[in-house]
Amino acid sequence: MEAILPLLWAALASTAAVLAGVAAFMLLRARNRVLRQAAELSEDLDKLNDRLWALADSEERYRSLIEAQGDLIVRRNEGRIVYANAAYAALLGAGEAEIIGSRREPRLVASRPAQALEDGARVFDECIAAPDGGERWISWVETVVPVALGKTVLQRVGRDITARIAGEQALMEARSRAEGASEAKSRFLATVSHEFRTPLNGILGMADLLNDTRLDPEQTTYVRALRTSGEALLSLVDDILDFAKVEAGKLELNEERFDLGLLIETVSELMAPRAQAKGIEIASFLAPDLPSHLIGDGDRVRQILLNLVGNAVKFTETGGVGIRVGRVGEAIEISVADTGPGIPADRLQAIFEEFEQADQTAARRHDGTGLGLAIVRRLVALMGGEVAVTSPPGEGATFTVALPLPAAKDSEPAPTPPDWRGKRVLLACGTPFGARFLAETVRNAGATITLAPDAAAARAALADQPRYDAALIDQELGNEDARSLSAAARTAGVTDSLIVLSPFERRQFGSPLAAGFTGFLVKPVRARSLYERLSPAPPAVAAESLASAAPATQPKEAAAPRLSVLVAEDNEINALLATRTLERLGCAATWARNGREAVALAEAALAGKGQGFGLILLDIRMPELDGHAAARAIRAAEARCFGSRKVPILAVTANVAEADRRAALAAGMDDCLAKPLEREALRGWIEQIVSSPARALSA
Repeated sequence: MEAILPLLWAALASTAAVLAGVAAFMLLRARNRVLRQAAELSEDLDKLNDRLWALADSEERYRSLIEAQGDLIVRRNEGRIVYANAAYAALLGAGEAEIIGSRREPRLVASRPAQALEDGARVFDECIAAPDGGERWISWVETVVPVALGKTVLQRVGRDITARIAGEQALMEARSRAEGASEAKSRFLATVSHEFRTPLNGILGMADLLNDTRLDPEQTTYVRALRTSGEALLSLVDDILDFAKVEAGKLELNEERFDLGLLIETVSELMAPRAQAKGIEIASFLAPDLPSHLIGDGDRVRQILLNLVGNAVKFTETGGVGIRVGRVGEAIEISVADTGPGIPADRLQAIFEEFEQADQTAARRHDGTGLGLAIVRRLVALMGGEVAVTSPPGEGATFTVALPLPAAKDSEPAPTPPDWRGKRVLLACGTPFGARFLAETVRNAGATITLAPDAAAARAALADQPRYDAALIDQELGNEDARSLSAAARTAGVTDSLIVLSPFERRQFGSPLAAGFTGFLVKPVRARSLYERLSPAPPAVAAESLASAAPATQPKEAAAPRLSVLVAEDNEINALLATRTLERLGCAATWARNGREAVALAEAALAGKGQGFGLILLDIRMPELDGHAAARAIRAAEARCFGSRKVPILAVTANVAEADRRAALAAGMDDCLAKPLEREALRGWIEQIVSSPARALSA
């Protein structure tokens, strides 16, 4: 037993030693594992720190970027602020930390309606009271933003638009002031037009009445000068008013059917007296392929032509003015040429500017506002066309206008010229445009024409063989030469010998038949008149044509059946002019000094207590009751008297804009006559009324 005990102790000791080794090994291994885990944890901590630093840096950069932009940002959860940047906090007059968790809102002054966007956001503008006592306009974008754990907050991002709103308000105020100024300008122009035209009506009307009396030659000269001066002043007034209307954008274009050929011939005949008074000619030529009617504003085309032709006549001292109309593609091209001094090359574009003239020196010979061509340019631009001018040195000037005017659907081609093939015509004419245009008109009919610029050349041509069928002799060659050429033509066996006369020359020349001619043509010569005169005609027509060639006598107003006319006019001179003009037209006139008196007279006529009226002339601007109100009152009185006929009511006004005409028609009037009073327009209404079976305003 005792021998075994040492062995046991030795075994136990050995086991203990083994166990101790094992334990030491395990401890060492555990320590290494802990050290390794500690190292890994330290590395993770370093990475976490780096990441936290990066996030903090990113957040700082983001915050700096947001703050630098100046936008206002706030996030709310159920109304409480969970985030706000410094700009929003400043809007509330507090710090960022101070407002977190609060429900504070800026004080609202005004707002604009919100607009919903497709992505669900809402956009709206608000005017907010600032802490400094001022007001700021903020444009907000409101969205729902997701946050952690699936929750959302309401976010608003705002931008200060106070400067933009102030600019908009300033622009609106400026526009309002401009519109007010434009309206004031229109009222001023209407007043100026009325104040100018009212005395001009008296001046020109009285000049006409005076010219109808027995005057000696000296008095006739003075009256003619008086009327010429009045017309010049009226032209200046019209130019200024037209330019003002175009400049203000208040000129409206009409799209109506009009006769282009008639318009050109009317303008030529209207301007002919001015040209012939200066000893120059005016002639026109229409291309044979032109349609008979066009669609457009015929009145504005006439205004363009009157300005261009009037300008050409004013600056031309010798020679003449020519109007040529043709087609260029789909456009109508109108050219107005003259033989005046021309335009310097450096002024070719400037003359289309306002208040500009070819000669800007103080020593210039021609007066005017310098608005005529500016009006032409603006009217042409409004109609979608173009205007240009050429002026070769020493060859006058040519203005060309191209207008895109379509042909009317029911337009007919120009009348076919007669068939004059094989016919030979001699034209003795030295004028620059009349000769050329007459020659083209004759050639369009197929005839052969010989142009002789003077009497000697015409006599030489008449001596040639074969003989001529017709001779056209311009009186411009001289009285004696014209008569001698008529005799030479008769000797040479010419069948038709026509003299070409201006209206003034026609009165002075005497009977063309007595001078050996077979007929005459009046300048400016119309193509159809030329074709009719040189085409075979029945004897009765020929005799009537020659009878009309007798010397013209002093014109007299045609007597019209008696018609009672009510004239409402507050200006005594204009009232005198209207009543005297009506008396010369065979009418009886009753004068009312204001609109109220006119209404009383008309109502008395309707009640059978006074004189009946077949026509009423109402001035627009009158005391007591203006023309519009008076017209409405008369129409109301007619409506109360069942069965009474409406009497024609004509507005007589110095304001001639289209808006004024529409206002007159809206008040119940039938037409609008401009001052100075147009005698022919008034005569046309009187003749129309006289031909009606019932023409009196009576019960």
